[in-house]
Amino acid sequence: MPDASAGRPADERETSRGATDGLPPPVERGGPPASNASAPTPPPPASGTATEFVDAYLASKSELFRGSREVLRESFVPARLPHREEQTRLVAEILAPALHGDLPSNLLIYGKIGTGKTAVVAQVRQEIQRRGELAAQITFVTVNCGTIDTPYSLLQTIGNSFAAAEADRIPTGWALDRVELAMRRLMDVRGGTVVLVLDEVDRLVARSGDGVLYSLSQLNTELERARIALVGISNDLKFTNGLDARVRSRLNEEKILFPPYNALQLQDILRDRAQMAFRENVLDAGVVERCAAYAALENGDARRALALLRLSAEMAERDRAKRITQDHVIKAKNRLEQDLILECCRTLPQHCKVLLYAILLAYEKRRTSVLTGEVYESYSKLIVRLGLQPLHARSISNHISELESLGLVRATIVSKGRGGRSREILLDVPLHETLPALEDDPFLRPIARPRMRNQTLLTNFDNPARSLQ
Repeated sequence: MPDASAGRPADERETSRGATDGLPPPVERGGPPASNASAPTPPPPASGTATEFVDAYLASKSELFRGSREVLRESFVPARLPHREEQTRLVAEILAPALHGDLPSNLLIYGKIGTGKTAVVAQVRQEIQRRGELAAQITFVTVNCGTIDTPYSLLQTIGNSFAAAEADRIPTGWALDRVELAMRRLMDVRGGTVVLVLDEVDRLVARSGDGVLYSLSQLNTELERARIALVGISNDLKFTNGLDARVRSRLNEEKILFPPYNALQLQDILRDRAQMAFRENVLDAGVVERCAAYAALENGDARRALALLRLSAEMAERDRAKRITQDHVIKAKNRLEQDLILECCRTLPQHCKVLLYAILLAYEKRRTSVLTGEVYESYSKLIVRLGLQPLHARSISNHISELESLGLVRATIVSKGRGGRSREILLDVPLHETLPALEDDPFLRPIARPRMRNQTLLTNFDNPARSLQ
């Protein structure tokens, strides 16, 4: 049969064919899209997917938090630091002369974790830098020696903070003397007063010695256009005892001690932050007091108190609760303990990790204390299965002491009569949380016991009915 469209123009034939195939007519160039052309509607997310949960979170409005929850984190520096007014005054008086072009004295700040040392220095730094032209010739460089703990990486980090362009940066691979020379050159290019804040400086000295501190304390005799003042922040109250006398005399120009917070002081800190973080009337009576009491028992750590309060609110939010209760605080405390223990276990050295795993396995069988002899035998078998050579019994004894210092086990010496004396090991961590955490560790996975598929672990961490320890 002849084609009925044969006599039509080519574009008409294409249009007709498209219509017969059920396609929308083509859009003319430069013209608007056809009225019946519309983008396909994406299918709704399947139930139980991450998309559904994230969308639900974005669509909801928090009934507990007023705004950003960052005010409950340690990184937030408030305008006022309760119960640190005297320490703030002292730090400001020591560093503020830099605004008049004078070189501040070197300063060493002592205090346990969470006593406000870093926050006070950060607050004074912010106030100095707000002074516009007066602060133009002052450069603050803050280095966390907990993560940058070798002389090379320290000098490289300090130098690169003054690099104006990528080509000026100090690369990896240079000799240490060359790195120090480049650091001095970069500081002199900037000129002015440099305030170098070494946070957790005790960890730098513990791992690398005090040689780099001596070099830094000598810089003012070698710099031409810049001058440097050192601010050391230490969690170790006896930090300077092991320093070289020359270093100690330079660092001890000014010293400030930050005492731990007590429970009442922690309550004031939490109330200040809670007022910024939460809506009105969402905190039950006793929530702030309980968070402060827990933290006061742990050396008055304000970071711990803030983390407890923030996590308590997040627990309440996940429960769809309209108020934050003391039960949420208990759940938050247990969760923080769990996270701390598990992180500690995962970061242990290899032999120490295998030793702890051997202790946990032995404890699981007996449910009572275990002796070092049977633990060493189990450790030796496990480490051989990993293709490593077992350590000597004396080294294992030292590793047990290390686990004890971390609060993971307790070891007591017991007498066995004619059999001599031995150490009895008790577990100080929850067995049913710590054991699976270690078995999930990539290093221990080859020797870990097979776990049943979809196995669920029952824990006590989130049980608000647990009694307070």
